[in-house]
Parts: sequence; structure tokens; C-alpha cells
Amino acid sequence: MASPNQSFWRFFRGSAADVPAAPVVAQKLARRSSGLNELGRNLKCDEPLCVLDIGATSPSNISYLTSMGHKVYSEDLLAASSDPELKATSEDGKPILDSRKFLADNLIYPNGQFDVVLCWNVADYMDESLVKPIFARLWSVMKPGGKLLAFFHTQDAGPQAPCYRFHIVNAEMLEMQVIGPGKDQRKAPSGTVHPGISASLRLQRVFNNRHIENLFRDFASIKFFLARDNVREVLVAR
Repeated sequence: MASPNQSFWRFFRGSAADVPAAPVVAQKLARRSSGLNELGRNLKCDEPLCVLDIGATSPSNISYLTSMGHKVYSEDLLAASSDPELKATSEDGKPILDSRKFLADNLIYPNGQFDVVLCWNVADYMDESLVKPIFARLWSVMKPGGKLLAFFHTQDAGPQAPCYRFHIVNAEMLEMQVIGPGKDQRKAPSGTVHPGISASLRLQRVFNNRHIENLFRDFASIKFFLARDNVREVLVAR
């Protein structure tokens, strides 16, 4: 029989079943990026640049870029696209997202504002009805000669390929962290509050080289970097 003292401490501490499990932290994977390394030539300049990051928000990226003297704007467009108010129907009855409403609340900047845009893998996970309108808007808000970095999966990537949050470590290294469901709300620069991503993001499509070239047909130049992890990196100039 347990002593009163033992019973007291058992009650005070609680059983193992009463202790909440520690939150699971998504593991970060290291990845070398040739596209980022190439972009680094632009980032290493004497005058401050205006940078737009449209991937999942990364404090590491903000810290890294501001330490170089650059001004950073961040918009999580995948989270913004999960807003249920964007749901609409096309003329042929298919479900789509309202691109006009989306662009009325996001990417609201003057023409020619940005020197650099970090797209990461947004295009692969974005609803198809928003992809072309988003890149058309990005073309408008970039300065002539500005650079845009984007990642695209190759045909070897399976439909379950996870969507990552990218953290810049140094001039050529990234840390990748899987984006899971989240309930946190996000506020767009327009002031609109977007709900968090309510489900794991799924790969929507795989762009081949011709599709990518067509997506950036209004840009001045495009350069491809093929990596070993079923990802094609693209650096384009406005």
C-alpha cells in the first residue's frame, strides 16, 4: 500500500497518460540550390534591393535578407488561396478560384517595385485558375531586369510530394520544412485576414520545360537548373 506521501506526489505529478505529448516539429532537410547561388550575385550588391517572398513565411529569410540591407515583403499566397470565399464556378460548371478577388486582396504593389521575387514551389501547389494571373501580376510589380526564382517538380516526383517552407541558410544552402495543416490566420497587405491552411497541400501538376517557358513568356530570359531531388530550378529575368 502506498504511503500518504507517495499518494500525494502521484496525484500532484499526474500519470504519464495525463501529460500532453510534446508538439511534433517538422524536420528540416538541407538542400543546395544552384538557382539561389546564381541569384546571390544580385543579392550581394552595395545598394539595398526590394525583395518579395511569396512562399510560406520564413523568419530566417527575413533575417538573412535584411542583414544584407535589403527590404523584404512577405506574402504566403498558398495560405491566401485557401480562403473559402474565393470558391467560384467557371462558365462550363467546373469549380475554380476567383482570380480577380484573389488579386484584389493580394500582391497589391506599385508597378516595378521589386528587384527580386522568391516564388519557391508555389506554382506546383497553387490552384490552376490562379497560376497565370499570379505570374502576370508578378511581372507587373517587378523592375525591368529584376530576377525571379522558382522551383518546379519533374515527372519523377510523385503526387504525394510534400510542399516545403524554404529557409535560406547561406548563399547556396536552404533548409526545407514540410508545411502541414495550420489554423493560424494571416493578414494580407490589403488588410484582409486569410484563414490558415486547413489541409496538407497536394501537388497540383507537373510543369515540363515547355509549360514553364510559356508561363514566363513575357519575361526577358530564363535559365534552368536541374537538381537531383526531382526539382527543376528556374531563374528568370524581367
